[in-house]
Amino acid sequence: MNKNKRRFEHHHRSSPVLFNFKIANEDRLLNFLYTHIQVIPRGKIKSMLEHHQVLVNGVAITRFDYLLSKEDVVKIVKTSFKDTRSNKLPFSILYEDKDFIVVDKPSGLLTVATEKENRRTAYRFVSDYVSLRDKHERIYVVHRLDEDTSGVLVFAKDARLKDALQLSWQKLVSKRGYYAIVEGKMRDHEGTLVNYLKKSKINLVYVTDDKVNGKRAVTHYKAINENNDYSLLNITIDTGRQNQIRVQLGHINHYVIGDDKYGEPSNPIHRLGLHAYLLEFKHPYSNKVMRFNSPIPKEFQTLFPKK
Repeated sequence: MNKNKRRFEHHHRSSPVLFNFKIANEDRLLNFLYTHIQVIPRGKIKSMLEHHQVLVNGVAITRFDYLLSKEDVVKIVKTSFKDTRSNKLPFSILYEDKDFIVVDKPSGLLTVATEKENRRTAYRFVSDYVSLRDKHERIYVVHRLDEDTSGVLVFAKDARLKDALQLSWQKLVSKRGYYAIVEGKMRDHEGTLVNYLKKSKINLVYVTDDKVNGKRAVTHYKAINENNDYSLLNITIDTGRQNQIRVQLGHINHYVIGDDKYGEPSNPIHRLGLHAYLLEFKHPYSNKVMRFNSPIPKEFQTLFPKK
């Protein structure tokens, strides 16, 4: 292992992935490859770049001087990664300036790549979109939404801005709003859920009485519409624990519809009934309040037609 403390994997010949690195420090792409892949001649490494065999966070990169940031994942694949970039996004841009690009992520789309999926992600779509306009422009993940949660997703255009936001996220973020559709009518139309959450060995989050090892989660809700079977909730959260809305509501037997991860609720709209409609935070440099909104999905409205 080298000084960069990278994670390094050499896969079997049958695998399309030859090398897999997680970046610990900033570096230029070609320099990083030269330094850390010494079993392949330099000329071959350059050729692999040119032939779309080098992926950064699931996106094929051909620029030798591409700046790698901490937490980036670099993969070298056996065969050319087909370039399917487009100057159009398959979802709406809610806001864009020199610092941020904010999109309306649809349900069913990952924020970033996983071992199972590295092509169809919000990060890749937006990265392709900005790089086609300007080959030197790139984006950075500020926060994430679960695959099946739709709504406001923010990417930064500067690594240091991303780091500043993430380091002070709880302090800078003032409002996080969600719409959730749950099973049943709420006994109390308005309330606050306070629980401690832990993660099981199979990565499922659950409510615990263990205040020492559990993480405190605070969720405020207000029922804004209902029918005989479902309630539409306006939710704000004080904490950003993984799956906290789904777990806390399920704990009081009001499971979010379409949530096959926690409970077995009905799925009348064929998707998870959770939408991140509001994110408000203070810009870490200018102190300007940035507020982004996404409209309620049309599928949600089908369950609560206007009278």
